[in-house]
Amino acid sequence: MFNAITITTVRVLDQDEALDFYVGKLGFQVDEDVDMGFMRWLTISLPSDPGRQLLLEVPGPPALSEETAAQVRDLLTKGALGTAAILTTDDCRAVHDTLKARGVEFTQDVEVQPYGTDCVFRDPFGNHIRVTQMAEQPAEITEDDIARWRG
Repeated sequence: MFNAITITTVRVLDQDEALDFYVGKLGFQVDEDVDMGFMRWLTISLPSDPGRQLLLEVPGPPALSEETAAQVRDLLTKGALGTAAILTTDDCRAVHDTLKARGVEFTQDVEVQPYGTDCVFRDPFGNHIRVTQMAEQPAEITEDDIARWRG
């Protein structure tokens, strides 16, 4: 039925600032940057995965009414929209250290989890991005893990 997921929307408040962050700090590349008159179609991808793009979209018409867009922007800035993306790596600690040196704000430092090693940062708009170095074989989830995740 379907072949692939090719584009996922990441809501941002300013597309130029998003480019500075995603391309300048994270190393994504611009795939398409098209002024469509009623909106700017801006997609990026990782150089290692060009077939999977993120659409950096400002909440607003035509996809959303202005009233709904204002609500989405409010939720976005509060960090209430959840995880925007999970990026995988072979070395989570190195990615963490590199991005921290570039001024990226981490909400979770590097932690060993049953599924691997990961950390979490926020983009300038409030989106959560998780970086995961997958374990060779996932470990069994313990009661301690569940308690830690519940906070």
